[in-house]
Amino acid sequence: MATAFKGGSFEYYGRQYRDVFARFHIELEPRETAGAGENIKLLLDPNSDVEIALVVGGISDGKHAPGLLSLGTAWNQPFWLFYTSNEPFDRLSQLKGKRIAAGPVGSGTRLTAEQILGKGGVNSETATLLPYAGTAAVEALNDGKVDAVWTLGSPDATAVKSLLVNPNVRLMSFPTAEAFTIIFPDLVRLVLPRGVIDIDRNIPADDVPLIGTTAKVLVRGDLHPEIVQLLLQTMVEVHGGRQIFQRSGEFPNSTDTEYPVAPAAIDFYKNGPSFMQRHVPLWLSVHAQRAIAVLVAAIALGLPTARLLPLAYNWIMRRRLFYWYAQLKALEASFDGQAFE
Repeated sequence: MATAFKGGSFEYYGRQYRDVFARFHIELEPRETAGAGENIKLLLDPNSDVEIALVVGGISDGKHAPGLLSLGTAWNQPFWLFYTSNEPFDRLSQLKGKRIAAGPVGSGTRLTAEQILGKGGVNSETATLLPYAGTAAVEALNDGKVDAVWTLGSPDATAVKSLLVNPNVRLMSFPTAEAFTIIFPDLVRLVLPRGVIDIDRNIPADDVPLIGTTAKVLVRGDLHPEIVQLLLQTMVEVHGGRQIFQRSGEFPNSTDTEYPVAPAAIDFYKNGPSFMQRHVPLWLSVHAQRAIAVLVAAIALGLPTARLLPLAYNWIMRRRLFYWYAQLKALEASFDGQAFE
């Protein structure tokens, strides 16, 4: 499973997925990558051994990545802009001339940074975009190697959480978040409520408007159906509850407008897990479904044969009757011959 760099939300959720799979005695190996862009390339590469990937919206789509299926959107992924300046920032143009940790080139973090920061005139010509991401970006900010960090991820991700509670770091708000959702339709407006990170220390001190996107799970089209079902159940367990940026039961869902949603996922969100998936262990479910398939095939072949049985029985009985009738006629003929003598 392709995740991302250390300290990011993909790495955070990848570990949770691995733990759920382990309960079913299946080993899931999260693979560290540069981010969503590389994840899609790995899924498309048949020699990569990657069959599952976490990605964000706005990076690619089914037209440019054929053969990939979506299992639906899994959670809201906010963008964060942390900085160390004593001067409060409320406009992107204030980042001009700054050193910004914007993620590796080609990653989802870098692509979104170029798109969104670019709207404020912040680009590689007006600022210094450096490839730090995750925990490496946190260390760079703490060491004074960068002035700001652009990152995306859950508030529970290691890197984001450490910056949110750092008294020397500020979080930039996006008062024009609604405008960004109109400019970029794949973005959503989010609000970080006052005190939600730490009520006692009142972190944050005010409601903070943010922008974000949705994260999704992509798989190869030939991934085993039982693994797909386990992934869907895992997504519900990990992402289905109440979180800062979502209501209970809001995620996961099948509303992916970029990739074709797997038919199994559509059925799962509509009808829920099947009886067998709810009550039968995964290893036994695989064997049970194979046995059912063999039984169905046997019945399909056996029904036409069963219709021929009465005809075959009649033919055998008629043949036996003809045989004994011939024997009786031969016996009768022998009696007639003796009578003439």
